Amino acid sequence: MADLDPGAQRALLDRLFEAFNRHDVEGVCACFTADVVFDAAVGAEVHGTRFSGRDAVGAAFARTFADLKDVCWDDVRHYPGADYATTTWTMRGTRPDGLRLEVEGIDLFTLRDGLVAVKRAFRKERPLQKS
Repeated sequence: MADLDPGAQRALLDRLFEAFNRHDVEGVCACFTADVVFDAAVGAEVHGTRFSGRDAVGAAFARTFADLKDVCWDDVRHYPGADYATTTWTMRGTRPDGLRLEVEGIDLFTLRDGLVAVKRAFRKERPLQKS
């Protein structure tokens, strides 16, 4: 049984994506359990690169915000479930070399105690674009 009704799930995920778009690492981490697991969309493992714990996940997003100074998640739509939710989005950002990333993706969330306990990210593969 979910500990958050659909409205509360949407509110939690709205706070998370608002923090992403502010590049607010503390705000992002406030939406996660202490033992959160984040499986990034890219990495050498079958599940992508895995980050475990709020500090490691926060550091991963701090790197993203530093590497893609204008990164943002647009077209965000949340789909609440029981103890899970999904969110679709379009991620946009410019790398230091001027090449742009613009891809659609989806996050699969496991929720616990009113927070995100697991975030699994998936996104389209697309060549980088010239600015």
